[in-house]
Amino acid sequence: MASPSSPSRRLAGSLILRPGAEGSLIPGLPDDVAAVILCLLTFPDQSRLRATSRAWRLLLSAATLLPLRRSLRLPSRHLVCLFPTDPSLASPILLDPAAPTAWWPLPPIPCSPQLYGLANFAAIAVGSHLYVLGGSHFDARSYPLGHPLPSAAAYRLDLALSRHRWERLPDMHIPRGSFACAAAPGGGVVVAGGGSRHPMLPSSGSRTSSTEWYDAATRTWNMATAMPRERAGCVGFVAHGAGGVGEDEFWVMGGYDRYTTVGGVVPNDLYCRDAMALGLWSGKWREIGDMWVEGERRRLGPVAAISAEDGKVTDVFMLDGDDIFRYDFASNGWSKEATLRRKIPETELCGFVSLNGELHVLKSAKLPAETLHPRRQLKKRLALEFQVYNPLARKWRVFTTYPPVSVPIDFRTAALCTVEL
Repeated sequence: MASPSSPSRRLAGSLILRPGAEGSLIPGLPDDVAAVILCLLTFPDQSRLRATSRAWRLLLSAATLLPLRRSLRLPSRHLVCLFPTDPSLASPILLDPAAPTAWWPLPPIPCSPQLYGLANFAAIAVGSHLYVLGGSHFDARSYPLGHPLPSAAAYRLDLALSRHRWERLPDMHIPRGSFACAAAPGGGVVVAGGGSRHPMLPSSGSRTSSTEWYDAATRTWNMATAMPRERAGCVGFVAHGAGGVGEDEFWVMGGYDRYTTVGGVVPNDLYCRDAMALGLWSGKWREIGDMWVEGERRRLGPVAAISAEDGKVTDVFMLDGDDIFRYDFASNGWSKEATLRRKIPETELCGFVSLNGELHVLKSAKLPAETLHPRRQLKKRLALEFQVYNPLARKWRVFTTYPPVSVPIDFRTAALCTVEL
C-alpha cells in the first residue's frame, strides 16, 4: 500500500494511480469523484475513452474497473448483445439500455474461408465471457450447396479485457445447431439436443439427443446423460427446485422431434408440447409432460427466463403472437400475462429477451430520419423498436434505437443474449 507521502494516489479504496500518470483524472475535480463519474459511463463510452490518457486507460481497464465498481457497490451493468446475421461475416453489437444510442461493435468470429452461412448457433454469456457455440453452415467446396453441416465449434470472448479477441475453445463432442443451451452452476455451459437441417427439406437433416457440458476450469467438454429422445429447435434454462425437486435442473422445452408429410409430399415438422429436465447433481432426466393441449397452439414461441440476483431462475415467459404468457411450474401450463403495446404482424418475427428483471421485445423497423433542412425529403433509417414490460409493476415502456446495421434485422436468423458485467 502506498504511504501518504508516496506520489502514488489511491482512488475509491481500490485503484492506485502510479507515478507518471499525467495530472488529475478530470481537472478541477477530486480523483475519487472523477473515478465514480467514469465508472457510471456506458460500456461503449468507457471503451472509447480509454485512449484519452494513461490515467484513464488505467482506470477504465477491466483489471481495475470491475473491482472498483464492486467496491463502490454500483449495480451490475446489463447489456444486450445482438448478432444481426452470420457472426463470421458481421460484427455482433452491444447495447447499453441506459443509453439507447450507444451501440458498440465487437470483432467478427474468425471462420474458415471454406465455410459460410453460420446460423442456428447458440449465443450465451457467462459472467463477462460471451460464448458462440455450434450452429449450421455450408461448405463452399461441396456440390450441390443444399445441405447444411452441423458445427461443433466453440468460441469465447472476454468482455472484461481491454482488447476484445475471440478465443477458439475445444470443439464439442457432437456437432449441433438449433439446440438448448444454458449457463451451468460453476461458470460452465450445458447443451442438449439439436442437429442440422435444410429449412425446406427437414427430412434431410439430423437430430440428436446427446447432452454435454463445458467445464471452464479444465477447458473440456464432458458428456452427460442423453435425453430420452432426439429433439432440435428447443430452448433451455437452469432452474432451482422447480416442481418440488431440491436440485438445480437443466430444463429443455419445445422444439421438434420428428416430421410428417402433407399430402405425402411436403415435409412438415411435428413440434413437441412437452418439456424435460436434467438433474445437474443426479444426472437423470425427468419428463414433465405436455404444456398445452391440442389446438391451443402449434408450437412453443420464443422464451425468456428472469433470474434473481443469485442467478436462479424465478419466472419463465413466452411470446406467443402479440401476447406474453407466464409458465407455472406447479401446473405445467401457461397463463396470459400481458399483451404487447404495439402489435406485430404475423408475418414478422421479433426478438425476445430478459434484461434486469424486464422483458424486451425487439422489432426491426424503418423510421424517418431527422433533417435540419425543412424542404429536404425525409429518408428512412433502419431502427429497432423495444417494447419493454416490467412483470412486477405490470407496466410497459417503448423506445427506439438505431443500430449500426445496413439491412433490416431478420429475427429468424439473428441471435440475442444478455451480458451482466
